[in-house]
Amino acid sequence: MKSALRIPMPSDLPRPGRRPATAASARVFWLAGLLVGLAGCTVGPDYQRPALATPAAFRPAASDTRDFSDATSLASLDWWQVMRDPQLQAYIAEALTNSWDIQIAAARVLQAEAIARVTRSQFFPTVGAGADWTTTRASENGPSGIPPGVDPQKEYGSVYGSMAAYEVDLWGRLRRANEAARAQLLATEAAQQTVRQTLVAQVATAYLTLLELDHELEIAQRTYAVRTDSLALTTAREEGGVASMQDVHQARILVASAEASIADTHRRIEQQENELNLLLGRNPGSPPRGAAFLGQNLEVTVPPGLPSDLLERRPDLRTAEQQLVAANADIGQARAAFFPKVTLTGFYGFQSVALSDLFTGGSRTWQFGPAVSMPLFTGGALRGNLKLAQARFDEAVAQYRKTVQNAFREVSDSLIAYQRTREFRARQEENTQANRNAAELANVRYEGGVTSYLEVLYNEQELFTAELSLARARLNELLSVVSLYRALGGGWQTGPSPAPDTSTATHSYDPPTSGQDG
Repeated sequence: MKSALRIPMPSDLPRPGRRPATAASARVFWLAGLLVGLAGCTVGPDYQRPALATPAAFRPAASDTRDFSDATSLASLDWWQVMRDPQLQAYIAEALTNSWDIQIAAARVLQAEAIARVTRSQFFPTVGAGADWTTTRASENGPSGIPPGVDPQKEYGSVYGSMAAYEVDLWGRLRRANEAARAQLLATEAAQQTVRQTLVAQVATAYLTLLELDHELEIAQRTYAVRTDSLALTTAREEGGVASMQDVHQARILVASAEASIADTHRRIEQQENELNLLLGRNPGSPPRGAAFLGQNLEVTVPPGLPSDLLERRPDLRTAEQQLVAANADIGQARAAFFPKVTLTGFYGFQSVALSDLFTGGSRTWQFGPAVSMPLFTGGALRGNLKLAQARFDEAVAQYRKTVQNAFREVSDSLIAYQRTREFRARQEENTQANRNAAELANVRYEGGVTSYLEVLYNEQELFTAELSLARARLNELLSVVSLYRALGGGWQTGPSPAPDTSTATHSYDPPTSGQDG
């Protein structure tokens, strides 16, 4: 390859009275134009989306017989239409602005844009300009000597514009490189949308989990208050000779169990608050809550839509496909390396030994010409690079198909989870009510002297466990909607969300206390 910059020397100046060969110049420029005109061939395969075995419909739970064939998919809704708690909307909007994951993803997009710009710049020649002025003086007493009458001091200068080695894209190597860089940029942008989608689901999950823990704490503190009253009553009955000391010990077991649950729930709440704050880009603290846990209601109609829509809606699938496009373009680059490479270099300027003559016609100097290079023997490197690019493409195809099938599985799992958690929550409500009735009856039987306090102990423990299980069942039902919304490809929307007025819906959280922290 020729040097990108050649500084003219005095010996390169045209002889006085001699003009450049016009016919030769015309041939050079004609050849350059021909090479540029030929730069329309692109080697390598053009991208085509691989064939996919797309199911006709998503697999729901066996007990879900609803028909959603004509319904709009849940994922078509914006996240603020699904997450309707104003405080939750405020948290999601804050996370989408301040989250470190969002900032990392945005920086990666900027990096991909810069790489694409650098790659695209190869389509254009690199042109520079320069100037120099040199003064020299030879020694009159040196070994070579200076003939009489010859000035030992000489000056000369030049002004020129130069073009570095510019590759003529005859075989489409640069076009394939640009195609790969653009695909990587689109993949990075889709990955950024995946981060947004994941963050929306994470904030909703963390917030709803926090509200559920608040509800568990309320259950534990309410249970503690009831059991403390029961302990006082049992102690009074024992002092009156109506109850035994064993009944008092059993009542204390119930109180200690509630105290332990309160202490553990406080720990889980504080850790969950820290998790939510991290997602929001905040330092650890106690974030305010909105509506109470039992008042939370996400979108209850969850039509899944069509599986074919998933390929365009889920950003992770678009990321995988754009990476496949880039791998396909890399094959074209590897094949183009087998063909001759044509580059153009040149410069144009003026050079003179006198500053006053620098820009005269006789001081003009130029050079332009193509250079052709072709690999003859590389020890198998070119063929190895081609096989490597083809193998990476095969890997990208397999990864893309796996990602698509995994997306179908996630949607099916989420549909099944939503239906089954609804059913479980309904059965758990019945179970909790039955335990509540049994506990009330056991207390009546004990106060009437029909049974021992052991029956009360057993039913109270069962009721407490059932109430906690019901709270978690309600949480799982809400989280299944969040999971389904994300699996269907919703949550990455970037449109303007409504600015919620949280002045009435938000309150600073101050856990109710019972005088015991465990």
